[in-house]
Amino acid sequence: MNKNLWLLTLSQVFGFTAATITVFLSGIIGSQITSIKSLSTLPTALSVVGTAICTIFAAKIMSKIGRRLGFIFASFGSSVSSLLAAFAIYQQNFILFCISCLIIGMGLAFIHQYRFAAAESVEKEKAPKAISILMLAGIVAAFLGITSANYTKNLIPDHLYVGSYLLLTAFSFMPAILLFFYKNNEKTKMDLNNKYSSGRRLFEIIFQPRFLQAVTAAAFAYAVMSFLMTATPISMHVMEKISLEKTGLVLQFHVAAMFLPSLITGNLIKKFGHSNVMYMGVLFLVVTIVLSLFEQTYANYMVALIFLGLGWNFLFISGTSLVVLTYKEEEKFRAQGINDLIVFSIMALGSLSAGVLLSLTSWKTMNLTCIPFLVLIVYSTFRADILSKK
Repeated sequence: MNKNLWLLTLSQVFGFTAATITVFLSGIIGSQITSIKSLSTLPTALSVVGTAICTIFAAKIMSKIGRRLGFIFASFGSSVSSLLAAFAIYQQNFILFCISCLIIGMGLAFIHQYRFAAAESVEKEKAPKAISILMLAGIVAAFLGITSANYTKNLIPDHLYVGSYLLLTAFSFMPAILLFFYKNNEKTKMDLNNKYSSGRRLFEIIFQPRFLQAVTAAAFAYAVMSFLMTATPISMHVMEKISLEKTGLVLQFHVAAMFLPSLITGNLIKKFGHSNVMYMGVLFLVVTIVLSLFEQTYANYMVALIFLGLGWNFLFISGTSLVVLTYKEEEKFRAQGINDLIVFSIMALGSLSAGVLLSLTSWKTMNLTCIPFLVLIVYSTFRADILSKK
């Protein structure tokens, strides 16, 4: 594995803890510091909104200053916003906590670009494997983030969870140190005003059947996953009264299921093709929905969230590695930016609606509302396959 891929993988370990800690704690913290319970998951949702609104900016700024400086800049910003979150919790200020989560999400927009940087570090045919290696770091980030956040939640006496975000401040700064040694790909060191505007028009790129297939699979897989994962801590810990430790364990195994299959996903794509791996991902999500029809126990949540993670992995990695094949070198920042804008905007809508729908309906109903999105994934994949044969 080359130096850049190592540095990106290690940076993912520390940087992605922002996502795992935010999902684990922000909804619970929100429920404790706001009197409007339907807004409990708003901080979690705003972190996703931050990612969505910053995707184009992240791609644009790195097209100007290079990936290395862009990643370092984002690491500083994430560290400061985590410190702001700790202060907001200390002050019991819900609005300030929401703002800090929004900025944390903006930093995550840069971290999500690690996967494209990983793909650029190797030959195109090796991109699925490089992305898979990077995604494996998410497992470590899940266990490191959630476990350490749990251990440090009482670090500041009488101020629950302040210590967790102080720890996140340190974790978020680590990529800045690591990526100081990252070397920009010479192909990305361009006269970027030129490169960003050259190539095909944006609509030509977007309306390719394979691009639409890739974006639809990644976007709706992320939306379903975010929708259900955002609601899980509230559903388990607040509504079903399952302990915080067990809730954290479910989320850890969920994130492990999101990333552990990356050991084989790249090889599966190479052997069976992107479309077949996507169909398998949809099948895993169907299992999650079916499980919601039964009694909501700790074991049920555990199995359902594992299948949710597996489905996300197959769909997101196959979508990401497929989209890489749909654009030329000079189109990459534009194509990557619009890809992430679509993916994380749809994901943001899922996350934003999670708290409201959970307070108005039930865990079972939330799962059933995901069915139309799976139909869209199947349709776009089938359509692209048919058109590619003509």
